[in-house]
Amino acid sequence: MDRKMADCAISAAEQDNGLSQKIGNLNIKSTNQVVPIAERAAKNLTENSSENGEPEISLAEASLMRKILHTKLVHSTHDVEVQRKNPNSPLYSVKSFEELNLRPELLRGVYEMGFNAPSKIQETTLPTLLANPSQNMIAQSQSGTGKTAAFLLAALNRVDPDKRFPQVVILSPTYELAEQTGCVAKQMAKFCSKIGIRLAVRGETLSRGEKISEQVIIGTPGKVLDWVLKFKSFDVKKIKAFVLDEADILIDNQNRHNQSIRIHKQLSAECQVMMFSATYTDEVMDFAEIIVPNPVVLRLKKEDENLENIKQYYVVCRNPDDKFIALANIYGVLSIGQAIIFCQTRLTASWLAEKMTREGHAVALLSGDLSIEQRIAVLNRFRDGKEKVLITTNVCARGIDIEQVTLVVNFDLPVDQKGNADCETYLHRIGRTGRFGKCGIAINMAEGERSMKILEEIENCFKLKISPLNAEDVDEIEKIEDNKS
Repeated sequence: MDRKMADCAISAAEQDNGLSQKIGNLNIKSTNQVVPIAERAAKNLTENSSENGEPEISLAEASLMRKILHTKLVHSTHDVEVQRKNPNSPLYSVKSFEELNLRPELLRGVYEMGFNAPSKIQETTLPTLLANPSQNMIAQSQSGTGKTAAFLLAALNRVDPDKRFPQVVILSPTYELAEQTGCVAKQMAKFCSKIGIRLAVRGETLSRGEKISEQVIIGTPGKVLDWVLKFKSFDVKKIKAFVLDEADILIDNQNRHNQSIRIHKQLSAECQVMMFSATYTDEVMDFAEIIVPNPVVLRLKKEDENLENIKQYYVVCRNPDDKFIALANIYGVLSIGQAIIFCQTRLTASWLAEKMTREGHAVALLSGDLSIEQRIAVLNRFRDGKEKVLITTNVCARGIDIEQVTLVVNFDLPVDQKGNADCETYLHRIGRTGRFGKCGIAINMAEGERSMKILEEIENCFKLKISPLNAEDVDEIEKIEDNKS
């Protein structure tokens, strides 16, 4: 559907509210997609202890602390590997939301949000998710491709507005993601006046014996389980759609895993189960396929997870001071909007921030030892452009989507607890640039033979070649920008 037709679907009152948006012609085969920013403050994160005793954020919290919906999301051009496990539920593509036969109120909400046409993940998943009888699904798609809208549309369309009890449960690993998903769901269901949405997160309370009348519950596994077992506030057997968002984290984390499974076990056999995430390990996928009966599975090939619009380089360094000199050279030559620099520890991050500040750079520091209020302030200032450089640990490996970020530097390469390459964290780190289909640059500082081995592991994982860069050669650094397009 073109923009003119979309505009006709929006009421005059909506237009008075300034909701019409210009959709750029981005030369994308299937869609341009624009959504409003839905910022939600991070609250009450639980900190864990790392091996060196420093407070750190858990993987889920680091991934989702400040996950913000983008103002312009474009789908990936990667081919999706589709494994059709149910021959009676073939996948096919649609090019407009009208073809999905959504209820009119939902369709109106979609257009008001600025969605012009389905993204690739939406056009691939929604025909199957919306079909009757319902079909279970395990889906993988890169960040920023429209996964949230896909499962929300499918779930909301299952709701019977005239029945005043929960019919949809959406589990999120953290408070922040649950809040944001709830915000998007309310926007999408704006014109579905009879559909209520309830958040089951820390701080939300129930009276003993209180029965929930809202049809959609979005929350963290622990809180939802508490409402089910302790308060008996709704009948899980009546749930029609059960969604695990960031499913890899929900399954991989033992506590959330157990809570999610306890809820899942109480579902009826007819309940539709949907799992969505950007990354899955083979172990998590094997387990997911065990608990989800006869799912349609959509997975990216490992080499397709790598973001092709991000040019990746490495610089050979001898020690941290050598890294800093290389960083200063690169930063002095490249035309950088904003940059995120990842360090493995808080100690290194603090050291680097102090050195860059002395050099006159406007630097923000974000690590696990800051209070929630301090983290929010740092992120807001960076997002507003008041600081051009954000130095952080893995707190922000998945957590920031800012269009102006054109450079990501891995001052330390990401490793797991055993010292091996953490390929998923690498993917999410470099994914902080190249957002919304734009080109980005990722530069890795390789210190010694061990770092080169880690780099090789990353290359082998994603079947890519990371190019060497001589940080002392100005001409070579300048060529990076020429190679972006």
